Amino acid sequence: MRRCLVLAILLAAAGSALAQVYPSRPVRLVVGFTPGGGVDINARLLAPKLSEYLGQQVIVENRPGAGTNIANEFVAKSAPDGYTLLINTPAVAINMSLYKDLPFDTLRDFVPVSVFSESPNVLVVNAKLAAHNVKDLVAMARSAPGKLNYSSAGVGTTQHLAGELFKLRTGSFIVHIPYKGTSPSLTALIAGEVDLSFANIPSIQAHVKSGRLRALAVTASRRDPQLPDVPTMKEAGLDGVEVVVWYGVLAPAGTPSEIVHKLADGIQRATHDTEVRKRMIEQGAAPVGNTPEEFAKLLREEVARWHEVVKVSGARAD
Repeated sequence: MRRCLVLAILLAAAGSALAQVYPSRPVRLVVGFTPGGGVDINARLLAPKLSEYLGQQVIVENRPGAGTNIANEFVAKSAPDGYTLLINTPAVAINMSLYKDLPFDTLRDFVPVSVFSESPNVLVVNAKLAAHNVKDLVAMARSAPGKLNYSSAGVGTTQHLAGELFKLRTGSFIVHIPYKGTSPSLTALIAGEVDLSFANIPSIQAHVKSGRLRALAVTASRRDPQLPDVPTMKEAGLDGVEVVVWYGVLAPAGTPSEIVHKLADGIQRATHDTEVRKRMIEQGAAPVGNTPEEFAKLLREEVARWHEVVKVSGARAD
C-alpha cells in the first residue's frame, strides 16, 4: 500500500513538473476537415490566441477524410504529451455508432479539454432550386422520392445526421452525397451538383448574403443574430431537427491533467478575448470555453444521443 502511495506521489510530481515546462516546442492542432469549413475556421481563430497564452506556436494541420476518422485515429495514437491535439465537432461522438470497427474509442482514447465555440447548422439550398421555404422543400422531396440530394462534409458529420433527421421527421427520401470536407460540399451545392445541405453558419454566411445560396431554416431553438430573417426549423413547421455543432479540443488519453487544464485555461482565455468574441459572433458562432469536466460530461451525452439517432435512422458509414 505504501509503495503504491509513493508511486502515486512520484507520478503526480512528474506530471506537475512536466506541466511547468510545457510547452517547450510547437503544438499541433489537427483538423479532420479540409480548409474553409467551420472546424478549420474555428481552429485558425483559436490557434493565434492559444499560441500567445502558451508561448509556443500552435500549428493548424488538416488531415481530412473518412468522416474525420483519419485525424481522430492520428491524434488518439499520438504521444499523450500535449503536443498533438484534435479539434472536432459531434462527429467524434457520432462515429462511435456509425462505424463498426473503429481503431479508437472516443470515450476511452481521448481526454476532453474544452469546447471553444458552438453554432447551429443551417438548411441551405441552391438559389436556383424552386423551394423558398421548408414547406416547399418537403413537398418537392415527397413528390419525387430520391430525386433531391444533399451534400455533407462526410459520412458521420453533423451535416450528414442533420439530413437523416430531416428525412425521418418529414418521411421523405433524399440521397446523401458525402464530400471530403465542408468546402467541396458547398462548392458542389453552389454549382448545382446537389440541391441542399445542412452547413454551419461560418461556412455559408457569405454565400447566403451573395445570393448564391438560400437559407431556409436554422437547426436551433432560436434564430441566429447573423441570419435574423431565417426561421428556426420549428418556426418553419418542423419539430425535432435541432442540431447545434460544438467545436471542441481533445487530447490523447493519458495526457497529464496539469497540461489538460493549462490548455483549457488558454482556450477559456481566448473565448474572453474581445476580438475573438467579435469574430465568432460575426461568423454565427457563440463562445463557450467550458472546463474539461464539463466537456467530458457533454461528450458522454453526445455519444448516447447520436447512438439513438443513428439506430433509428439506419444511417451507416459507406
